[in-house]
Amino acid sequence: MQLRATLSLLGLLLSGLALAQQPLKLWYNQPAKEWTQALPVGNGRLGVMVFGRPNEELLQLNESTLWSGGPADLNPNPDAPTYLPQIRKALDEGNYELATKLTKKLQGRYTESYEPLGDLLIRQPLSGQPTTYYRDLNINNATATTRFAVAGVTYTREVFVSAPDQVIVVRLTASQKGKLTFVAAARSPLHYTTSATGNRNVAMTGKAPAHTDPSYLGGPQEHVIYPDTAQCRGMRFALRIRALPSDGTVTADTAGLHVSNATSVVLLLSAATSFNGYDKCPDKDGKDEKQLAEAALNAASKKSYAALKQAHLTDYQRYFNRVSLQLTTSTTRDSLPTDARLAQYGTGTNDPGLESLYYQYGRYLLISSSRPGGTPANLQGIWNPHVRPPWSSNFTININTQMNYWPAEMSNLSEMHQPLFTLIDELSRTGKTTAHNFYNAGGWVAHHNTDIWATSNPVGNLGQGDPVWANWAMGGAWLSQHLYDHYRYTGDRAFLAQRAYPDMKGAAQFCLDWLVKDKDGYWITSPSTTPENLFKTPDGKNNQVSVATTMDMSIIRDLFDNVTAAATALDIDADFRQQVADVRGKLYPFKVGKKGNLQEWYKDFDDTDPLHRHVSHLFALHPGRQIAPLTTPELAAAARKTLELRGDGGTGWSKAWKINFWARLNDGNHAYKLLRELLKLTGDGSTDYANAGGTYPNLFCAHPPFQIDGNFGGISGMGEMLLQSHLGDVWLLPALPDAWRSGQVKGLRARGGFEIVSMAWQGGAISKLVIRSSLGGNCRLRVPNALKLVGSRMLTPASGPNPNALFQSAPVLGTQPTKVYDFPTQKGGTYTFTISK
Repeated sequence: MQLRATLSLLGLLLSGLALAQQPLKLWYNQPAKEWTQALPVGNGRLGVMVFGRPNEELLQLNESTLWSGGPADLNPNPDAPTYLPQIRKALDEGNYELATKLTKKLQGRYTESYEPLGDLLIRQPLSGQPTTYYRDLNINNATATTRFAVAGVTYTREVFVSAPDQVIVVRLTASQKGKLTFVAAARSPLHYTTSATGNRNVAMTGKAPAHTDPSYLGGPQEHVIYPDTAQCRGMRFALRIRALPSDGTVTADTAGLHVSNATSVVLLLSAATSFNGYDKCPDKDGKDEKQLAEAALNAASKKSYAALKQAHLTDYQRYFNRVSLQLTTSTTRDSLPTDARLAQYGTGTNDPGLESLYYQYGRYLLISSSRPGGTPANLQGIWNPHVRPPWSSNFTININTQMNYWPAEMSNLSEMHQPLFTLIDELSRTGKTTAHNFYNAGGWVAHHNTDIWATSNPVGNLGQGDPVWANWAMGGAWLSQHLYDHYRYTGDRAFLAQRAYPDMKGAAQFCLDWLVKDKDGYWITSPSTTPENLFKTPDGKNNQVSVATTMDMSIIRDLFDNVTAAATALDIDADFRQQVADVRGKLYPFKVGKKGNLQEWYKDFDDTDPLHRHVSHLFALHPGRQIAPLTTPELAAAARKTLELRGDGGTGWSKAWKINFWARLNDGNHAYKLLRELLKLTGDGSTDYANAGGTYPNLFCAHPPFQIDGNFGGISGMGEMLLQSHLGDVWLLPALPDAWRSGQVKGLRARGGFEIVSMAWQGGAISKLVIRSSLGGNCRLRVPNALKLVGSRMLTPASGPNPNALFQSAPVLGTQPTKVYDFPTQKGGTYTFTISK
């Protein structure tokens, strides 16, 4: 009897373990017809979209450094500084129309475009139609699998992209010996040639355009230009493909690799470009892309498939396995294909499992598109099939690039943040020249767009762009927030001293030079825009350029606070700190408008588009920390009114940002409402900025078209619902929606060097909590219910003024009273809490 009970208990434990280890998968019972149905795999540099087509498999390929153009022209508009005094004079006189016309005179060239590498086509003759079909993307092991049966033979294809070995691995197998026959061929939409090198190898070489216009630029002119007599623009690229069969025969020619009568074949693909840095000509001064591709292929070819796969898994899972999230549900819908599951979710079906899958998918995408030593994730991560991609698939730094990295630190992927820091370093160099050449200012500046060449000038092609986006000068100041936030999470003083602070200080120096005083003695920005909205003047005219927009002032206030705190932590630059403090104290303040909303412009103008997708003037609520229900209840109420007036519509990334806003307002139910809207199934269609945002069948976010920032912003918002630390405490379940009343999470990180090793909650109350401190020091813990610290009496109510006093505004702001404790931690210490009875 005792043995039977023991076995029964063991069975339950194993069952629970199996449930906990159930693979996280996107899966489908049909091939992809559209690009937004294909499945993404990548290693931060090499990207593949897997379509899963039986007769003619399509693998669309990318290499993260393959861009058009060459080093940026840092002085494309020598007359630019002469217009700044004229613009400021027009703004002083309230002549906004003239100011807009003159601001166009302050523009440089457009950025360049991220380009596709090409395609691998696997043409496989089949003796009939598949009788069964299945494809998936397993995000536990970062592998895409396609499986189908024809005439009693099961064919399986596995695709993964190895970071350790820097190759794309494609394994094809047949369940019966000698039944695998196919041709694998490469092609590219760029200029290219193919050749055979031996009987198992195919090579593709080519060159990117010297210049590619943005997709939104029309006109009869040539938009994709290849010739460049200076040999400084137009990047070379190389692709190598090798077949490693277990049996059968392989031959190679310019048409591809011909495999006959095999049972199992591994295709290895390596790729490289001649990119040699943002300031080097990619042609005459480029790296040897052929040698780089060949070396990676030769090294990988010496390893077995099993060894390649194990190295890939070890590398990937050391990042991915840091975090787990389970939102408790009594039913599971994993048995539905992902597209059907997404469609059912859109009808109102409860599916917390899909929500947790979406969260982990976002982490998967960040690991797959941004790795240390590489380029940052662009507008489409690393996946793009177009020569003229939407918005050039560049780094759009008036929200989108920053949004890509909002979840990096909290979701325990700090290393993936590193490529952004490298881009900021590069922009600080080009931006120093731009600040001088365009504005006669010190420090460094970056604007609305940048690219792999660290373009920092106002884009717009010398007057063709609208100033409301082209001339926005706060890109560098906003990016600097990421530098200080990384320090707040990690406590890395060497990073702060050697990398973060110099760049932050340079951005602050530009802002000090950029600011001017208004008639009331406040420091303001002039000219100023609020991406990407317009305002109406009392005469009914729409205008773009004004002064002291709330977003500008919020970003500068945030930068000044951060650079001051950084200099204080490093005990340096006392005089500079004082200068910043003096100006910071007289920055144009927040204003509450006549509708009770947070004012967006210097004056209480009406919006041209009251439902505009950008809500830029709420920067101080998120990702900033100057507005919060706990610290500034009146401004928080104005922020809430702003969101109510703006509405819940918008594009995918816009909805994602609003999830973060509502979470910061501690309104979990409204944040959850927007999450459900973000996960609305949508298809490829025309751009509808107000209503079409949603999610494609492959869980890519629809701007539309696809922009990956919506994925990253969405999971950032989910994280903010579970954990907030921007105010200096560790606030757990600050915006928990009714739909998530129970659950558990492991591995989230908080500022101050704290990690939530494990947290479980039931009925909205924390039932168990384990926190690790990597830095030591005091931890202020804010929780929804009373806890006790196991094995210690050091858990005491927070000292000082009542931390809950500001919750008197709870009925308006959607907050709930909390318990607040201070407890000292030791570096490396782990602390366990349970419910206090």
